[in-house]
Amino acid sequence: MTASPALVQTPDNPLPAPPMLWDIFCRVIDNFGDVGVCWRLAADLAARGHTVRLWLDDAQALAWMAPGALESRWPGVTVRPWNAASDPGVLSTLKPAGVWIEGFGCELPEAFVAWRASVQAAPPVWINLEYLSAESFVERCHGLPSPLMSGPAKGWIKHFFYPGFTPHTGGLLREPGLLAQRNTFGSDGRQAFLRGLGIADHGEALVTLFCYAHAPVAELLAHLQGARQGVHLLVTHGQAASAVKTALERAPKAAEGLRITHLPLLSQTLFDQLLWVSDLNFVRGEDSLVRALWAGRPFVWQIYPQQDAAHLTKLEAFLSETNAPGPTRDWHLQWNSVGAVRANAPLPLGNSTQDSAVWQAWAAALAPRLAQQADLVTQLCAFVQGVASEGQAPKTR
Repeated sequence: MTASPALVQTPDNPLPAPPMLWDIFCRVIDNFGDVGVCWRLAADLAARGHTVRLWLDDAQALAWMAPGALESRWPGVTVRPWNAASDPGVLSTLKPAGVWIEGFGCELPEAFVAWRASVQAAPPVWINLEYLSAESFVERCHGLPSPLMSGPAKGWIKHFFYPGFTPHTGGLLREPGLLAQRNTFGSDGRQAFLRGLGIADHGEALVTLFCYAHAPVAELLAHLQGARQGVHLLVTHGQAASAVKTALERAPKAAEGLRITHLPLLSQTLFDQLLWVSDLNFVRGEDSLVRALWAGRPFVWQIYPQQDAAHLTKLEAFLSETNAPGPTRDWHLQWNSVGAVRANAPLPLGNSTQDSAVWQAWAAALAPRLAQQADLVTQLCAFVQGVASEGQAPKTR
């Protein structure tokens, strides 16, 4: 009788964790990036055999992000309205979950916490899932406990879980097999993707534009007009489309020589494929940055703006952590309004300039480097198991 082969955990082939019931809470602040991250987390957990209740105060974006989610057609995930978590009638029907996730530090409904404290069940593993950052404090704070000093859950403990770019953080969301799926998408993927959206492919360089309304789009259009090869600008629905419209109203000739296509709302699957097929991706916020990293294509990130320009410190930390080369750094700073976009600033659009080659090499190397670290869900499951079994935070260093 031949022995069964031992299971071997690799960053792209994690060992399964014992299935658990998870409650994930998310408040939609704006732009739907928060629900995008929490949905990917929920769907990834469910794909690994867990059961997830996703509590949202605004679920409308899931109609196009994850078709079928609102109709309970995603096995393992149930989307529930935020207000229902305070309804005694609903709470009386719930099975207590083993894990609570506060998406980006949202406060859980007090009635929900009080209900759980009143039932005869062990406290859940309570995780505060924080925002993504490359700043140095992330490694110091990742995994730290925070005892609750008052309220119905007095004496319980929350733990801070920080996504990040280094082995001493919680890693990045990455579904098992994602990079292999991207690699097999191949050259035919571009044709199939564009054809599926009814877009003709004339062989130009493809540039994805997903940005906030205040991005310097007029300067970008002027720059693309000077590209050595033809450019097909794929404009995402929403703020990017509005920014392009405003730029063209002010300067109708800004699009001369460019082909511009306005895209419909895309599911997360199609958005990932959009980044895979494009030669250059302009992305914004947290979720699309991570997906741009896994795409392995040159990108420019527009970070979510914060008061007192705190976001620029985060941007600098990211550029430093990833060793961004000169032209890449310049474009990131200029795109985030730290200076103007220079007319001669190089973009990696397939020309043979040295700057373009350096930028492309940087982007191509990031995905395999970051994939050496276990993905966020794998690390989160291991962390939860450690807390549940030891009654304390497992060592994260």
